Amino acid sequence: MSDKKIGEISAELKAADVSELAGFISTYQGDERPGVQRLVAKAHAAVEKMYAEMARMEELKGYERSYWNQGMTLVCGIDEAGRGPLAGPVVAGAVIFPQDCDILYINDSKKLSAKKREELYDVIMEKALAVGVGIASAQRIDEINILQATYEAMRMAIRKLGDYGITPEILLNDAVTIPGVSIPQVPIIKGDAKSFSIGAASIIAKVTRDRMMVAYDELYPEYGFAGHKGYGTKEHYEALRQYGVTPIHRRSFLESMGEAYK
Repeated sequence: MSDKKIGEISAELKAADVSELAGFISTYQGDERPGVQRLVAKAHAAVEKMYAEMARMEELKGYERSYWNQGMTLVCGIDEAGRGPLAGPVVAGAVIFPQDCDILYINDSKKLSAKKREELYDVIMEKALAVGVGIASAQRIDEINILQATYEAMRMAIRKLGDYGITPEILLNDAVTIPGVSIPQVPIIKGDAKSFSIGAASIIAKVTRDRMMVAYDELYPEYGFAGHKGYGTKEHYEALRQYGVTPIHRRSFLESMGEAYK
């Protein structure tokens, strides 16, 4: 088997599922050619990694399963993205999954690469029963403060679930209790890494916000929003000093840090 062919098969194995990998191992495990044995070893490692991820996913569903077992089918995860940046909105996501939904690699969005978040975003949108997104602008953050704006975005995300004709029976929130919501809530510390639906909500919120910041980068290219997404990087501060604030900057954040720009 040529090196080129080995490379092609190796690339295919990366995208294979467990059954395909098992089929490859069954077919080639008796082939003693060194190149083939290396591929078989890779396939074995991939299967072990995938089974470990499947076990992690089942563990991640623990909170959801506890309420599914109580007869609640509409368990909603809530999370936000963008509380800390100097510019751009805060975005909240709300996600409800069917009980038989399996999606590997869901996690706290900060622990995933941008590429993996984008891939998972599409899968979540396809497999979820309902997805809601809420957005509070920089101006709104300045008006009512970041915490209240975050709550507002979360309430908006919950209302958006109504577009699917769905009202959650219980909310699993990443660390917060949202005021002004009558639905029962369960705040979970570091919930985006402990709950299947909260992790999915964090991905929806993060990808939505990142896409918005890339769009803002086209309006204000000198600030580098596509790269730092509005966070306080050295590049961002230098742009602020040179060009001043934009309509998407959070003036209250800048002023609170003694960085009052005209």
